[in-house]
Amino acid sequence: AFGDKRLVHNYGHGGSGWSLSWGSAAIAAGMALQGGARPVAVIGCGAIGLTTALTLKRAGAPVTIYASERLPHTRSARASGQWTPDSRIADADRVGPEFAALWERMARLSWAEHQTYVGQPGEPVGFLDRYSITDAGGGSRQPTDPNDIRFAEYAGSITDLTPHSHDVRPEDTPFVGSRVRLGSWMQFNIAELGHRLMSDFLLEGGRIEQRTFNAPSELATLTEPVIVNCTGYGARALFGDDSIVPVRGQIAWLPPQPEVRYSLYHKGVSVITRPDGVGVQTLGRGDMDGYGDDSETPDRTFAEKGVEIVAALYRRSGVRV
Repeated sequence: AFGDKRLVHNYGHGGSGWSLSWGSAAIAAGMALQGGARPVAVIGCGAIGLTTALTLKRAGAPVTIYASERLPHTRSARASGQWTPDSRIADADRVGPEFAALWERMARLSWAEHQTYVGQPGEPVGFLDRYSITDAGGGSRQPTDPNDIRFAEYAGSITDLTPHSHDVRPEDTPFVGSRVRLGSWMQFNIAELGHRLMSDFLLEGGRIEQRTFNAPSELATLTEPVIVNCTGYGARALFGDDSIVPVRGQIAWLPPQPEVRYSLYHKGVSVITRPDGVGVQTLGRGDMDGYGDDSETPDRTFAEKGVEIVAALYRRSGVRV
């Protein structure tokens, strides 16, 4: 409780916000609506805020989103947009034993709901081939530091959901001379999906009000008896929650190439192709890249390093870049 209001926290999803959004929303909505449908204030308009607001609205509650920024200007809009449901989701040495089952429930609920957007106009959610290319000498990932966080890994419990990858002959791919695995990954076309979520919420009677909160006490001025906090990393400042750590890292965005219908991973660099751009994310240290760094200032040198690794792969394969 928060004064005479019910306060539900729904934040802290690591690199899995879009992936777990619907499942997390369902759980938060169930907590918010205990005792019946009442007016609800959702704080935040990112992936978690929008899906939570829609879930509450479809359960019969009047819902208003209060946020300083709408989705296109939130951190959610700058995510890679791939199905990564356990990406940096928790520190395995600090999370409770009951969390694994909760995570699986969120992942399965989310997977099912995401499927309803597959094949829709504008392709808000789709599946894309993804190549993983490994040279004979292995990748370029740096040695593990003993101080690195041991992130929880749960994907093994939902292998029945996702398509499996398999080895393919390099000569059957653009990547001659390397070992190649091919899989099919679910991908969120965030520009289209975000537009769809916001439009659906408003069309179904939801409201969005621009508002900035600087202290928890300011939430008490809201008229709604139920508040769901979906502020993500913003909860660190708003609620003084130092357990929330930034994990995103750098993603360089290049102009869209609609003719390219696959993504790839090579030497610690992930390339994501979406209708709204081509993302290049360098992950030399794996999940520790970007950990604890809250800067959103683009690092061009870092971006160019990742682009050059991929360009070298194509040059070696005889593809003009």
